[in-house]
Amino acid sequence: MDETSPTGAPAAEAGRVTTWSEGVGTGRALQVAYRFLNRRERTVAEMRTRLEREAEIPAAEAEAAIAELLDDGYLDDARYARVFAEDRRNLDQWGVDRITRTLRERGVGRELISAALGALTDASEQTELERATALLTQRFPAGPAQPRDRDKAFGVLIRKGYDSDLSADAVRAWARGAG
Repeated sequence: MDETSPTGAPAAEAGRVTTWSEGVGTGRALQVAYRFLNRRERTVAEMRTRLEREAEIPAAEAEAAIAELLDDGYLDDARYARVFAEDRRNLDQWGVDRITRTLRERGVGRELISAALGALTDASEQTELERATALLTQRFPAGPAQPRDRDKAFGVLIRKGYDSDLSADAVRAWARGAG
Protein backbone atom coordinates (compact mmCIF):
# COMPACT_ATOMS: atom_id res chain seq x y z
CA MET A 1 0.00 0.00 0.00
CA ASP A 2 1.38 3.40 -0.92
CA GLU A 3 2.05 5.95 1.76
CA THR A 4 0.38 9.33 1.44
CA SER A 5 1.58 12.76 2.39
CA PRO A 6 -0.36 15.07 4.73
CA THR A 7 -1.95 16.61 1.64
CA GLY A 8 -3.35 13.26 0.59
CA ALA A 9 -1.07 12.90 -2.44
CA PRO A 10 0.96 9.71 -2.81
CA ALA A 11 4.37 10.03 -1.12
CA ALA A 12 6.11 9.76 -4.49
CA GLU A 13 4.26 12.85 -5.69
CA ALA A 14 4.65 14.73 -2.39
CA GLY A 15 8.21 15.64 -3.37
CA ARG A 16 6.84 17.47 -6.41
CA VAL A 17 4.61 19.81 -4.44
CA THR A 18 5.90 23.35 -4.73
CA THR A 19 5.43 26.46 -2.65
CA TRP A 20 4.88 30.02 -3.87
CA SER A 21 8.50 30.84 -3.34
CA GLU A 22 9.86 28.00 -5.43
CA GLY A 23 9.10 26.78 -8.91
CA VAL A 24 6.03 28.88 -9.59
CA GLY A 25 7.89 31.53 -11.54
CA THR A 26 6.15 34.86 -11.50
CA GLY A 27 2.75 33.55 -10.35
CA ARG A 28 2.59 35.19 -6.93
CA ALA A 29 4.34 38.34 -8.15
CA LEU A 30 1.87 38.72 -11.01
CA GLN A 31 -1.08 38.20 -8.68
CA VAL A 32 0.14 41.03 -6.46
CA ALA A 33 0.98 43.21 -9.47
CA TYR A 34 -2.42 42.80 -11.14
CA ARG A 35 -4.17 43.56 -7.86
CA PHE A 36 -2.02 46.69 -7.52
CA LEU A 37 -2.80 47.75 -11.11
CA ASN A 38 -6.49 47.15 -10.57
CA ARG A 39 -7.04 50.52 -8.87
CA ARG A 40 -5.09 52.77 -11.24
CA GLU A 41 -2.19 52.77 -13.65
CA ARG A 42 1.25 52.59 -12.01
CA THR A 43 4.83 53.42 -12.85
CA VAL A 44 7.57 50.80 -13.00
CA ALA A 45 9.12 52.28 -9.84
CA GLU A 46 5.81 52.10 -7.94
CA MET A 47 5.36 48.47 -9.01
CA ARG A 48 8.92 47.55 -8.02
CA THR A 49 8.43 49.13 -4.59
CA ARG A 50 5.16 47.27 -4.07
CA LEU A 51 6.60 43.92 -5.06
CA GLU A 52 9.68 44.46 -2.87
CA ARG A 53 7.40 44.94 0.15
CA GLU A 54 5.88 41.50 -0.39
CA ALA A 55 8.00 39.24 1.81
CA GLU A 56 7.21 36.07 -0.12
CA ILE A 57 8.33 37.40 -3.50
CA PRO A 58 12.01 36.99 -4.36
CA ALA A 59 13.63 39.87 -6.25
CA ALA A 60 14.17 37.77 -9.38
CA GLU A 61 10.46 36.90 -9.57
CA ALA A 62 9.50 40.54 -9.05
CA GLU A 63 11.78 41.63 -11.90
CA ALA A 64 10.41 38.87 -14.14
CA ALA A 65 6.85 39.99 -13.37
CA ILE A 66 7.75 43.61 -14.15
CA ALA A 67 9.35 42.54 -17.44
CA GLU A 68 6.20 40.62 -18.36
CA LEU A 69 3.97 43.58 -17.47
CA LEU A 70 6.16 45.85 -19.61
CA ASP A 71 6.03 43.42 -22.55
CA ASP A 72 2.25 43.13 -22.28
CA GLY A 73 1.82 46.92 -22.08
CA TYR A 74 0.41 47.01 -18.55
CA LEU A 75 3.32 49.16 -17.39
CA ASP A 76 4.42 52.08 -19.56
CA ASP A 77 6.04 55.08 -17.90
CA ALA A 78 5.81 57.23 -21.05
CA ARG A 79 2.06 56.67 -21.32
CA TYR A 80 1.66 57.16 -17.57
CA ALA A 81 3.52 60.50 -17.66
CA ARG A 82 1.55 61.75 -20.66
CA VAL A 83 -1.87 60.83 -19.24
CA PHE A 84 -0.99 62.03 -15.75
CA ALA A 85 0.19 65.41 -17.07
CA GLU A 86 -2.93 65.85 -19.22
CA ASP A 87 -5.26 64.90 -16.38
CA ARG A 88 -3.61 67.06 -13.76
CA ARG A 89 -3.46 70.01 -16.14
CA ASN A 90 -7.05 69.74 -17.37
CA LEU A 91 -8.87 68.35 -14.35
CA ASP A 92 -6.94 69.86 -11.43
CA GLN A 93 -5.39 72.87 -13.22
CA TRP A 94 -1.91 72.04 -11.96
CA GLY A 95 1.14 73.95 -13.14
CA VAL A 96 4.23 72.46 -14.72
CA ASP A 97 6.25 72.54 -11.48
CA ARG A 98 3.76 70.45 -9.53
CA ILE A 99 3.27 67.96 -12.37
CA THR A 100 7.03 67.55 -12.72
CA ARG A 101 7.58 67.15 -8.98
CA THR A 102 4.83 64.54 -8.63
CA LEU A 103 6.03 62.51 -11.61
CA ARG A 104 9.58 62.50 -10.23
CA GLU A 105 8.24 61.31 -6.86
CA ARG A 106 6.53 58.42 -8.65
CA GLY A 107 9.78 57.38 -10.31
CA VAL A 108 9.29 58.66 -13.85
CA GLY A 109 12.54 59.60 -15.63
CA ARG A 110 13.35 63.19 -16.57
CA GLU A 111 13.28 62.55 -20.31
CA LEU A 112 9.80 61.01 -20.11
CA ILE A 113 8.58 63.95 -18.02
CA SER A 114 10.00 66.40 -20.55
CA ALA A 115 8.34 64.54 -23.41
CA ALA A 116 4.98 64.48 -21.62
CA LEU A 117 5.15 68.18 -20.79
CA GLY A 118 6.27 68.96 -24.34
CA ALA A 119 3.26 67.13 -25.75
CA LEU A 120 1.06 68.94 -23.27
CA THR A 121 2.43 72.34 -24.29
CA ASP A 122 2.12 71.54 -28.01
CA ALA A 123 -1.51 70.46 -27.59
CA SER A 124 -2.48 73.46 -25.46
CA GLU A 125 -3.83 76.60 -27.01
CA GLN A 126 -3.22 78.56 -23.81
CA THR A 127 0.12 79.63 -22.43
CA GLU A 128 0.99 78.91 -18.82
CA LEU A 129 0.28 82.56 -17.93
CA GLU A 130 -3.14 82.44 -19.61
CA ARG A 131 -4.00 79.25 -17.74
CA ALA A 132 -2.99 80.75 -14.40
CA THR A 133 -4.95 83.94 -15.06
CA ALA A 134 -8.00 81.92 -16.15
CA LEU A 135 -7.77 79.86 -12.96
CA LEU A 136 -7.79 83.03 -10.85
CA THR A 137 -10.72 84.47 -12.80
CA GLN A 138 -12.65 81.24 -12.27
CA ARG A 139 -11.73 80.98 -8.60
CA PHE A 140 -12.15 84.68 -7.72
CA PRO A 141 -14.55 86.22 -10.27
CA ALA A 142 -14.96 89.51 -8.38
CA GLY A 143 -11.26 90.35 -8.54
CA PRO A 144 -9.12 91.58 -5.66
CA ALA A 145 -10.91 93.91 -3.27
CA GLN A 146 -8.00 94.11 -0.82
CA PRO A 147 -4.25 93.44 -0.94
CA ARG A 148 -4.96 90.29 1.08
CA ASP A 149 -6.94 88.95 -1.90
CA ARG A 150 -3.85 89.20 -4.10
CA ASP A 151 -1.85 87.23 -1.53
CA LYS A 152 -4.58 84.60 -1.44
CA ALA A 153 -4.61 84.34 -5.24
CA PHE A 154 -0.82 84.09 -5.32
CA GLY A 155 -0.96 81.26 -2.76
CA VAL A 156 -3.51 79.36 -4.84
CA LEU A 157 -1.23 79.44 -7.87
CA ILE A 158 1.84 78.40 -5.89
CA ARG A 159 -0.04 75.42 -4.41
CA LYS A 160 -1.25 74.44 -7.87
CA GLY A 161 2.36 74.28 -9.01
CA TYR A 162 2.92 77.48 -10.94
CA ASP A 163 6.32 79.07 -10.44
CA SER A 164 6.50 82.24 -8.35
CA ASP A 165 7.40 84.68 -11.16
CA LEU A 166 4.60 83.40 -13.35
CA SER A 167 2.20 83.48 -10.38
CA ALA A 168 3.05 87.11 -9.67
CA ASP A 169 2.51 88.00 -13.36
CA ALA A 170 -0.81 86.14 -13.37
CA VAL A 171 -2.02 87.93 -10.22
CA ARG A 172 -1.18 91.31 -11.80
CA ALA A 173 -2.97 90.34 -15.04
CA TRP A 174 -5.96 89.06 -13.10
CA ALA A 175 -6.15 92.26 -11.02
CA ARG A 176 -5.98 94.44 -14.16
CA GLY A 177 -8.63 92.36 -15.94
CA ALA A 178 -11.02 92.35 -13.01
CA GLY A 179 -10.64 96.05 -12.30
